[in-house]
Amino acid sequence: MYFVYILKSQKDNKFYTGITNNIERRLYVHNRGSHSTSSTLKRGPFDLVHVETVNDRIEARRLEKYFKSGAGREIRDEIVNSWWH
Repeated sequence: MYFVYILKSQKDNKFYTGITNNIERRLYVHNRGSHSTSSTLKRGPFDLVHVETVNDRIEARRLEKYFKSGAGREIRDEIVNSWWH
């Protein structure tokens, strides 16, 4: 089982989309700032604003790529806006 997740930076209010097989551990790593991806290293702490569960890594990668595409960003923004309001 894999998770596709969307984080929102408390520092710059920007989003980060990623995949993991352990959402708790990954959020902890992002918020700690150690061994995190370079695009989130100095942007924490983060709020977890959305998670989707998928069956495998291939499906997770497809969904992650979709959320990072133009149409996917629109959907992501709708999801996030409904969460924050």
